[in-house]
Amino acid sequence: MSTTQNQFNNSDKLITKITAWVAGVILIGLSIWGLTTLWELWKYEVTEDAQIEEYINPVTSRVGGYVREIRYEENQSVKKGDTLLIIDNREYQLEQEEAEAALLNAKAQIGVLQSSVQTTSKNATVNEGQIAAAKAKLWHQEQEFVRYEKLLQVEAVTQQQFENVKTALEVAKAEYKSVQDAYQASLSKVNDIEVQREVALAEIKRREAVVDRNRLDVSYTVITAPYDGKMGRKTIQNGQMIQAGQTLAFIVDQHEGKWVIANFKETQIRHMHTGQLVDIEADALPGEHFNGRIVSLSPATGSRFSLLPPDNSTGNFVKITQRIPVRILLTDAKSKIDYLRAGMNAIVMVKKGTLSNE
Repeated sequence: MSTTQNQFNNSDKLITKITAWVAGVILIGLSIWGLTTLWELWKYEVTEDAQIEEYINPVTSRVGGYVREIRYEENQSVKKGDTLLIIDNREYQLEQEEAEAALLNAKAQIGVLQSSVQTTSKNATVNEGQIAAAKAKLWHQEQEFVRYEKLLQVEAVTQQQFENVKTALEVAKAEYKSVQDAYQASLSKVNDIEVQREVALAEIKRREAVVDRNRLDVSYTVITAPYDGKMGRKTIQNGQMIQAGQTLAFIVDQHEGKWVIANFKETQIRHMHTGQLVDIEADALPGEHFNGRIVSLSPATGSRFSLLPPDNSTGNFVKITQRIPVRILLTDAKSKIDYLRAGMNAIVMVKKGTLSNE
């Protein structure tokens, strides 16, 4: 009986020792974890409310028409200037040809007006010569009238002869006036044609603008990549009718780089400033750390930029800790951050009081 009791006592002692060792290890582990957490809380500002961001821009059409050809696939990498889409441009080409014909017609009008100016100028020169002849004829008739008037006083000529000379004088005056009016009319017509020429030149400029606009419309039927990037989801098909301004696809800009928007509590940003170094860990790559640098802090809380900002004066005030968006630029090499995608979650740690060395 005593032997069995001793065996049980030894087993109890062994279990007690093992339990004590396990409890000690757990206590040490919890102490280390607690001290590490307290150290991080004292030295770092941490948030899990952070996402990877990139510029994702829509690709839109500037003209309407039927899709003739699609030259990209979903998730395809493209270079700046690569053709993404071709719209049927036959109608736009016809409009361009019509505009070019109208421009040629307007330019031809300049030639017609120039010819009219030359013809009218020659007529004015002829009328100017006729004025000299009419003036000489009028002077001769005035001398005849004076001479016959004196002869009539001494009754050397008949009354009928005097009246014939007087009538000839009136005719000479009328002819002289008529030639002068014709000369002035020719000059006025030249001025009118010059004014019409200015109008025609303005019309040419307008037609040239129409031609340029039609050329732009034709060029808009070929939609190209605005920069190096990666295409998103494809939502159009060949033969589909699209409208001007319609979104055709989305492209992720790989030229401007990637950044993180971290939403820190308002009580955390007192230690943050531009240029501060940041440590980032993505949920998709646990254990992998990325370097970053704060480039800006939002001038207002995120809720103030929402569609319906809160209004505490309505009487239903509940105090909630607000968050301030902080923009953080990823400074690692492109090859390292290439795996990161827009929208991924991240954990951001900002060391208090650390300035960038750049």
